[in-house]
Amino acid sequence: MSKEGQPVAAAVVVQNGRVLLIRRVVSEGRLSWQFPAGKVDPGERPSEAAVRETLEEVGLAVQVVDDLGVRVHPDTGRTMFYLGCEVESGTAYPASPAEVAEVAWCALEAITELVSYPLYGPVQRYLDDRLEAR
Repeated sequence: MSKEGQPVAAAVVVQNGRVLLIRRVVSEGRLSWQFPAGKVDPGERPSEAAVRETLEEVGLAVQVVDDLGVRVHPDTGRTMFYLGCEVESGTAYPASPAEVAEVAWCALEAITELVSYPLYGPVQRYLDDRLEAR
């Protein structure tokens, strides 16, 4: 399987009424601000990939607490797994400066300021239930 064909696991990390977004050094089309995410390696479960990618990209140890679904992303055409996560330890920072330019803990309204496209429905509902208004 080519790297381009590998599915991607996204970690929807919520802490203290905010969700973690990262700004990629290199945008994928409209995708600049997004959830920590990366390719699922062969033999790896999407939940393992979400945990690994979050640690690699932002230095946070997280645990998966919810499976938010799977879809083919309308912009990238990639199969995306979305996993709700909680922080176990660490402080978010651009741990992989070649990939991550910036991190931000966002309130519900701030997401629409940074993300120029609608979130996947189950992810939006998950965040609606868990995030505070500004």
